[in-house]
Amino acid sequence: MNTSYDLSRSLFLHMENHFVRTSFSKEYERYADIRNGDMEQVRKNFSSIKKNYLEGKGILSENHLRNIRYHIIIATAMIARSCIEGGMPHDTAYTLSDIYILRADKCESEEALLELLGEMQLDFAERMQILKKDISYSFHVRRCVEYINHHLNHKLTVTELAEQTGLSDAYLSRLFKKETGCTITEYVHGAKIGAAQNLLQYSQLHFSEIALALGFSSQSAFITLFRKVTGFTPKQYRDRLGESI
Repeated sequence: MNTSYDLSRSLFLHMENHFVRTSFSKEYERYADIRNGDMEQVRKNFSSIKKNYLEGKGILSENHLRNIRYHIIIATAMIARSCIEGGMPHDTAYTLSDIYILRADKCESEEALLELLGEMQLDFAERMQILKKDISYSFHVRRCVEYINHHLNHKLTVTELAEQTGLSDAYLSRLFKKETGCTITEYVHGAKIGAAQNLLQYSQLHFSEIALALGFSSQSAFITLFRKVTGFTPKQYRDRLGESI
């Protein structure tokens, strides 16, 4: 299909309407802030663009809501690729991108779409911040952290983790505490409760199902630890999320 006529006409209308597209360098700077895990700057960037999100952006649909959705989908895909360049595993980045694109597809208002955009940017930025922090860990601690994050459905023990790293229980415990500032048990608990919070927010799984999925010995053990870490029971946490929607 020959697009020369459409291109010339669109460029002429841009000139007539004094339309100035956001520069690639400016857009790339915002992606770089996310890739670098600069949470504060990402918040500032989002605060400045959400007031007039479509400024400097082309028309991808004549439907206003669909136009915003398409731009957010493109931004999500671009951010995922930028984070891959920064060291995020490609499967993690693409899967996270898929999750947010599916959520964008379900949003029914401009407010909901923009709220999702802010959440998506901070999610990628936070993961990059953690990733960059992890890169400073020694090989054995990185191996330990990766194993924990990929086996949250297990009842993880120091002995099991030591076997994975080839170190003794005592030495791995000292090294982990020195480099991360927390014990292995504290890290495992934090990772499991973080996963539980996501499941409580984005799924309808019962508390017993979440406890089982995350390797807890019982539902009561899960509730006890959840309350200790967050200050709420799982039910209170889910109810508060429902009130904020």
